[in-house]
Amino acid sequence: MSRLYFQACRFVLFFVAASASFSGFYEKSHFCEAGVTGAYPPAEFEAMVDGTAHRPYVYRQMLPELASFSDRIFPASIKSRLYAHQGTGFAAYMQVMAESPTASNKIYFFRYLVIYTLTFLFALLAVYAMSWVCRALEMCEPATIFAPVILILLIPYADSGGGNLYDFPELAFFALAVWVALRFDWWWIIPVAALGAWNKESFVLILLTLYPLIRRRHSRAASLLAVAVLCAVYLSVSVPIRMRFAHNPGSTVEFHWMDQLRFFRHPRTFIFSTEETYGVRSLYGYSLLPMTMVIWTVYRAWRHLPAAIRQHAKIAAIINIPLYYLFCLPGELRDLSMLYISLLLAIAVNINQWIGSAAGSQHHLGANQVV
Repeated sequence: MSRLYFQACRFVLFFVAASASFSGFYEKSHFCEAGVTGAYPPAEFEAMVDGTAHRPYVYRQMLPELASFSDRIFPASIKSRLYAHQGTGFAAYMQVMAESPTASNKIYFFRYLVIYTLTFLFALLAVYAMSWVCRALEMCEPATIFAPVILILLIPYADSGGGNLYDFPELAFFALAVWVALRFDWWWIIPVAALGAWNKESFVLILLTLYPLIRRRHSRAASLLAVAVLCAVYLSVSVPIRMRFAHNPGSTVEFHWMDQLRFFRHPRTFIFSTEETYGVRSLYGYSLLPMTMVIWTVYRAWRHLPAAIRQHAKIAAIINIPLYYLFCLPGELRDLSMLYISLLLAIAVNINQWIGSAAGSQHHLGANQVV
């Protein structure tokens, strides 16, 4: 009964943390639809579910296709009843969602509801998956609980200027892939690789970072073969999607390195700029003080991380940081998502050290009292 109680407490904490994180994300950008803060026409909700969004955003089809499939199979009577009670009167159940013009549109309402629900569920799954990663590396129990909570609560700060509907699924699949690589044989990653590719075309880069983790169980040749197979699975999902939307406007990638150069010409922009997150105006996540804290956290933990995790982090940084400066808009920290698990484990290690230090101090105090 005690174990059941603590599992229930863990669920409540993870649920609350995922809810807060999702709320912070949704408040900033909704799903990029017109008429809300964070609207972004090339990837707005209507275009994503209709398949008319610009490339590369339109490649990210997992949630839009699941929403469209649900819209086809659900009875019209149920959808009409849900629409009628969406945001008015005593029986209203989704007042926040009803504030979106797109969600209030009967054509898109049900698909919006499905994606709203799935995005939150993936945020919750991400918290659990990150906890499993910490457990797989035998972190102390407080670290397996609070490191994922801290990381998920930081996500809205990384969404500088807003996020998108594929961000929480990407984190969930990333954490699941790392957990499976640590706990099981590599072929169990295959379904995660397929779903990750369906969700976002850049997931192949995450698969490359798994090599040091797979190498813990297998020879160099077998590990390289495993990564090659996972990449082949990715291509089997990604290539048909690319072919399907080859004639959409946009391009396979967007170049923003000139925007990055202009951004760094004005130091005040990335040192003192602020934005509203969780309803409170605070420094941008990419500004000097928050980034100093992140670097300090990683520095303190680095030598205590397992060698395979350090190698994973190095590969992720070597791939992600240059691509970020070439292809991402300035200040969009969420585009450094390949480093999320490394940051998670750095936080966990610091909690480990904190708990160990506190336990040592209590033991020392107890010994003095005995004397």
